[in-house]
Amino acid sequence: MGRFAGRLAALSPGRRFAAAIGFGAVGTVALPPADAWPALLVAFPAFVWLLDGVRTRAGAFAVGWGFGFGWFVVSLYWIAFALGVDIARYFWLVPFAVAGLPALLAAFVGAAAAAVHRLPLARTGWILALAAAWGAAEWLRGHVATGFPWNLVGYVWSDWPALAQPAAWFGVYGLGLLTVAAALLPAAAVGPDGHAHRGGAAAFAVMALALAGLGTAGAARLAAASDANVPDVTLRLVQPAIPQSEKWEDGRIADNFRLHLELSLAGGPAAQGSPTHVIWPETAVPFYLERYPQVREAIADVAPPGGLVITGAPRTTPEGEVPRRYWNSLQAVDRDAEVVAVYDKVHLVPFGEYVPFRSVLPFEAVASGADYSAGPGPRTLNLPGLPPVSPLICYEAIFPAAVTAEGDRPAWLLNLTNDAWYGETAGPHQHFAIARMRAVEEGLPLVRVATSGISGVVDAWGRVRVATALGERTAVDAALPVATPEPTVYARYGDAGFFLLLALFAGASVLWPRAAGKRGPSG
Repeated sequence: MGRFAGRLAALSPGRRFAAAIGFGAVGTVALPPADAWPALLVAFPAFVWLLDGVRTRAGAFAVGWGFGFGWFVVSLYWIAFALGVDIARYFWLVPFAVAGLPALLAAFVGAAAAAVHRLPLARTGWILALAAAWGAAEWLRGHVATGFPWNLVGYVWSDWPALAQPAAWFGVYGLGLLTVAAALLPAAAVGPDGHAHRGGAAAFAVMALALAGLGTAGAARLAAASDANVPDVTLRLVQPAIPQSEKWEDGRIADNFRLHLELSLAGGPAAQGSPTHVIWPETAVPFYLERYPQVREAIADVAPPGGLVITGAPRTTPEGEVPRRYWNSLQAVDRDAEVVAVYDKVHLVPFGEYVPFRSVLPFEAVASGADYSAGPGPRTLNLPGLPPVSPLICYEAIFPAAVTAEGDRPAWLLNLTNDAWYGETAGPHQHFAIARMRAVEEGLPLVRVATSGISGVVDAWGRVRVATALGERTAVDAALPVATPEPTVYARYGDAGFFLLLALFAGASVLWPRAAGKRGPSG
């Protein structure tokens, strides 16, 4: 290990930059769907040893940017698949999707590395400062310019329920900070000169024990979790598995609509009984419900007695109203063909559902053509026969602490999405894992219905009760799990726990004894 650390620190600038990209890419193996978290113990120590050889702040930014670029260019490759639906129109956006977005996101990692470059700290203290800087950069990435908190490090634990539980206390940002610290600290045990540092080894042992302790606490939380369901509620999740290239074809729109109706009545091989409510995915209805009563009547015919069909559908302003506006909406239709509730998506996808700086960028949004308008914000809907629910349309489920209305806590989360844009890639797996973490953070069950997967039900502790296969055409009946008896710490205080951890790491970095080893060969 000492020889390896020394070789990385001694690389020329060009090779160091290429190695940073490579190790960033290696780290992504820890993310869903692979979930191979030991990859972090390879990637992040190498990141430190690469930084050990840097002499300038610009060099530190370059290594951080390279590591981030490797992380994002590999883990977000699937975004380009959305452009393939109409490649003749959007071919010119492919370079931006493949490399441009990763390049922008990588700047946050570069800034984190540059921010702590050559701080006069003990080696272990400096690594703790780097972990804090990474955590702060992830939080900023989730908030700056509408935010894009996709593939945060904390999501490596999505499929490890015990280690996902700390998200109920610190959120995914706090979980990521703890994880990054544990992954970086092996480098504290070996300096760039190849010599061992006993203090660094002890720090790594303490951090590993702390993470194990959190996992043990998480396991205890799971052991006390309830398996109860909301009485007298059975949800039918309709996953039509319609390829995005066929979804809006003139000759297929009516057939696609009929497919939803048929699946709503038939159920599938996993069906458990008669549903009380039927749920369709995002934009399942390609018509404006307010303008087509015959469409509402067809939907009403498949609504269970006393129940609803909850569907995604576009919405527009009344005929003749100027200016004309559009919304990406969730609408609930009852047996009388009445729309009894509406939720308009608030967190829209830049360039997908609207074009920022419209006056200087005169091209169509990829997913919608005309720009959608944003709704008024998170809200809780009270629907007949159901506990209060917080709707989330697609992308909205990726934003921690932004999935419920303040002061109006729901009893469950409902996420309608259309992951057919991304085909059978890692994207839908990542999206499901990200949404799943919201259930743990909020202590609320999550019901997710997707056009082409992955649909499912996750309980308030993040355990998957039901899940469809990606690309499977089916209708699945499932019970609605109960929420946690009390709101989680994270539901009460949001990112306060994360900021407390951030302050603790920053303080520990300064107070760590100098005897634990110098930052690098030149101190």
